[in-house]
Amino acid sequence: MLLIDDLLMSPVRGLMFVLREVAKSAEAEQEAEERTVMAQLSALHRALDNGEITEDAFDAQESRLLARLDHIRGTEPGDDAGSNGT
Repeated sequence: MLLIDDLLMSPVRGLMFVLREVAKSAEAEQEAEERTVMAQLSALHRALDNGEITEDAFDAQESRLLARLDHIRGTEPGDDAGSNGT
């Protein structure tokens, strides 16, 4: 009986494995994109501190990067610490 159960469950186990791998891959991609945006924000702050860009240019680029970060994280500006409005 166990052999039959194992045979019947193998497609489900295979599908679950694939779904877990896809989820891991998507999470890794999201984390990499977050790190990229954070690095861009850091570089933007350094450029402002070094006088390489104006305050207006900084504000515009910072707003764009923060909006992108909110989008990556699945939050909207004004959400309390990523609560997603729940």
